Amino acid sequence: MMRTDVYTTPEAFERLAGEWNALLKRSASNTLFLTREWQQTWWRELGDGELRVLAMREDGALVGIAPLFFATNALGAVEVALVGCKEVSDYLDFIFARGCEPACFRVVVDFLKSSDAPAWQAISLCNLIETSPTLGVFVELLNAEGWRAQVVFEDVCPVIALPDTFDAYLAMLDGKERRELQRKLRRASGDVAVTFTTDAATLARDMDDFIALMKASSPNKAAFMTPRMTCFFHAIARAMFEAGWLQLAFLEVERVRAAAYMNFVYEGAVMVYNSGLRPEKYAYLSPGQVLIARLIQKAIQDGCREFDFLQGNEEYKYKFGGRNVKLYTLSARR
Repeated sequence: MMRTDVYTTPEAFERLAGEWNALLKRSASNTLFLTREWQQTWWRELGDGELRVLAMREDGALVGIAPLFFATNALGAVEVALVGCKEVSDYLDFIFARGCEPACFRVVVDFLKSSDAPAWQAISLCNLIETSPTLGVFVELLNAEGWRAQVVFEDVCPVIALPDTFDAYLAMLDGKERRELQRKLRRASGDVAVTFTTDAATLARDMDDFIALMKASSPNKAAFMTPRMTCFFHAIARAMFEAGWLQLAFLEVERVRAAAYMNFVYEGAVMVYNSGLRPEKYAYLSPGQVLIARLIQKAIQDGCREFDFLQGNEEYKYKFGGRNVKLYTLSARR
């Protein structure tokens, strides 16, 4: 028989810490953005509204987590969303053990019908990957309640399936793109160095440098990096570093940091989270492209199977060989 505990405070993340990530690895939604470390940090730094974390157990074993919160949206309606939604968590979902999804979805629906849930008018579950069971079973259950569920295309994540060698990777590229990339790598070979943050004592300073490069990249990135978002980036970098998942890389020209990538390495995949560069300097070296190529090369050497550019259909992602993985938003109204 399934038992459900409903947590209403951030204590949930600590109470479930010993089991959370183990369940995630048994689920169909195993992504860094659903780890306990990410979810807890996101809620602490960016969370708003009323938290409800549902923990489902069968014979004492944790088989499901539904990390939800209830907040008023731009239209004035109280909306049910997943912790982490929206702009800084590229993949989200429920965390249900494989084979337990139908029963866990039923628990979520029954909770939303009950007086234990805050009064709500809408559901918006963002960043669901195209293979998610949520897009099937949960939609059917919502519609059976008369809650008018719909699934809408949201964005893409271009992903490279990595081969065994960098030469094999280059051979995957379009001929023109391959020759251009090889030319840029040769031109930069004697002038640049790629460095990584490996010391906890320098992490805060390195993140300051990264954020400065990010803000220098474009007006949009500068506007995005508000004081609150800056605090989040520092906090998430610290949490990911301590978990062993952060890859903070810099391309240095004459010991000056010209480009940077903040990536995560999780379960055999490198995820390209954000980047920065000085567009007015070292343009002749194409520092951003050289750095990303070197990081792809490192990912292959390290035995990673995927290089995930995360959300956005920027042209450069396809020039490097990215292939689209689609994301959807599931919405419903009472």
